[in-house]
Amino acid sequence: MAGGHGGPVRIDPALERWNSMRENVYKSFRFTPKATVQVFVGLVAFPALIYYAAASTDLKYKWTGRRKGESLTA
Repeated sequence: MAGGHGGPVRIDPALERWNSMRENVYKSFRFTPKATVQVFVGLVAFPALIYYAAASTDLKYKWTGRRKGESLTA
């Protein structure tokens, strides 16, 4: 059903250049100030924020055995 109706697929040179750059970015990566901030936020700050949110609400609510109108706070 799909494909084969208009001949071979045309290759977009701009898309090929972008894909090649994306595949080889590790060869030219350098820690600039901007990259350092992005790495810190992605690998330290964001997971710490998620951990803090999870730890602060852990065991705060008790869902088992509660009836309508009873408080959920433990």
